[in-house]
Amino acid sequence: MSAPTPSAGAATQSADRGAFRGRTAFIFAAIGSAVGLGNIWRFPAVAYDNGGGAFILPYLVALLTAGIPLLFIDYAIGHRWRGSPPMAWRRLTRWTEFIGWWQVLICVVIAVYYALIIAWAANYTVFSVDTRWGDDPGAFFGSFTRALEGADVTVAFDYVPPVLITCILVWVAIVLVMVLGVHNGISKSAMIFIPLLVIMFVILVARAMMLPGAFTGLNAFFRPNWGALLSPGVWVAAYGQIFFSLSVAFGIMLTYASYLKKNTDLTGSGLVVGFANSSFEILAGIGVFSALGFMAQAQGVAVDEVVSSGIGLAFIAFPAIIGEAPGGALIGVLFFGSLVLAGFTSLVSIVEVVISAIGDKFGLSRVPATLLVTVPLGLFSIAVFPTTMGLALLDVMDNWVNQYGIVGAALVSTVALVYLVRALPTLRDHLNLRGSFRLGTGWTVCVAVIVPIVLGVSLIASTIDLIGGEGTYSGYPLWFNIVFGWLMALSLVVGSVVLSLLPWPRDSNLNRPDSDGDELAPPVVPGTGLSGHDVATPHQLRPAGPQDGRS
Repeated sequence: MSAPTPSAGAATQSADRGAFRGRTAFIFAAIGSAVGLGNIWRFPAVAYDNGGGAFILPYLVALLTAGIPLLFIDYAIGHRWRGSPPMAWRRLTRWTEFIGWWQVLICVVIAVYYALIIAWAANYTVFSVDTRWGDDPGAFFGSFTRALEGADVTVAFDYVPPVLITCILVWVAIVLVMVLGVHNGISKSAMIFIPLLVIMFVILVARAMMLPGAFTGLNAFFRPNWGALLSPGVWVAAYGQIFFSLSVAFGIMLTYASYLKKNTDLTGSGLVVGFANSSFEILAGIGVFSALGFMAQAQGVAVDEVVSSGIGLAFIAFPAIIGEAPGGALIGVLFFGSLVLAGFTSLVSIVEVVISAIGDKFGLSRVPATLLVTVPLGLFSIAVFPTTMGLALLDVMDNWVNQYGIVGAALVSTVALVYLVRALPTLRDHLNLRGSFRLGTGWTVCVAVIVPIVLGVSLIASTIDLIGGEGTYSGYPLWFNIVFGWLMALSLVVGSVVLSLLPWPRDSNLNRPDSDGDELAPPVVPGTGLSGHDVATPHQLRPAGPQDGRS
């Protein structure tokens, strides 16, 4: 289906999409997206379970051979075709538009439940002052959330007032930041919150390392189990951690790159973001295992008996540590405050993907696009998740959207780019014109061979685990997992195809010149690189002809 011919007014009017005013603002925003809850509560346990200090080796290999190469892909697509995921993918080549809508729908699902975790963390920041959970943090978390568990889970709209109020506050803050726009909202909030997050977390780590038993925990975290490197599962875990941690294939980095100035050094920026994210993960590991070492010593048990991850680490294990540690209130405020900041900057980036897509689709200015997205998302999130079914719903949706949404979308997009569209030469040449780190055969091999294999193995392993395991996921009723897990994941794919078939309105940004009033870059010519002489920006590079000998 071809795009509608724009009206004269639409053809001459530039797309007003907003922009980062500099590379620094973009880097802070990108780090804000990448550094999220998974860095703090997932990485330490994954590293510990997969070889401890030896895990750093496959982790770095995964960063260099999959994480950063995929980050460059997102940057190149968003930057060259200057649009939200659906518009950029459509401009790349028409039939791939559904990949962009798939990424948008993934962000819709994540956004509505992510706010719940931020709300919990905000409440626990206050609870830390007087260690309100007492001697039994597990029981307190259960009474605080009133969460249904296991076979008792059902659709229930029994609201939890403290969580409801905090969820409302989270969404009010999101609306305010997003209305302010790319520069005044997204980048300025990131440039405040990310330094504050780092300062708070460094203080937290320093305090945790002073606790009795801290070095026992650090020894457990960093002690290498070199034999683990022979296990394929360890390498899959390393790639999985890097993949989810860097926010690749969500459409986030693609969207942020579309707001960059045209002569930005994309590859240099990608290296900064990639290594900053991994540095924070290792810092989180030091802080978490220092605290777990104290916990183990206080209870007279081995470190492996107190290691946990995710919600169990954040809202049960850490409160127990805070309750027993000297100066526990400070540790609690710093830890949960860090979760709030990391989660909020990530949620900002997730919601921005949806806002940019709606704005591009209907040619809307910033405020109408923001309200059209954030108000329905916020109302749905507030109506559904601060309830007794909220935790179970979050658990199921998060598991399936990660395994079958993000991994599936990344696998399909990578295969499409490499083997169907054959777009890597075009993306490589766009990145190389102003990039300080030049890409060549090594990058191509990583994207074309390593990434599809790892993603395919991860998808198969997840499927076997979910289908072949004993009982149902988390002991929830089968119908609950089917409706909110399998059917939800399938609906993302079907919905993305349907949305890609809908015509773009004449007033959309699809055929408008970009924000600078410049001509749009042409679609990819399969297997063909770019050429140009004395071009001012990489966007002026055009598919190379036979005479150029480029491929």
